[in-house]
Amino acid sequence: MKFEKTYIFSLVAPLMILLSIIGYISREDSKKIFYLPIGLMGIFIISEKELSRGVMRKNILKKIKSYKQDK
Repeated sequence: MKFEKTYIFSLVAPLMILLSIIGYISREDSKKIFYLPIGLMGIFIISEKELSRGVMRKNILKKIKSYKQDK
């Protein structure tokens, strides 16, 4: 059950960006601005996830190196 929820949540950010692009293209000029925040949030979610993943990998690498130095 947990795997299914994780799988669905991983699709949220790309769907937000897709919805933003479709809404921005299909709406008239006065209402295009309403689709920009959802697109920016999707981009922010993806970039934040990537940055936090990189930081976690660096921390794990530091821990591995510190264990090797102790031996």
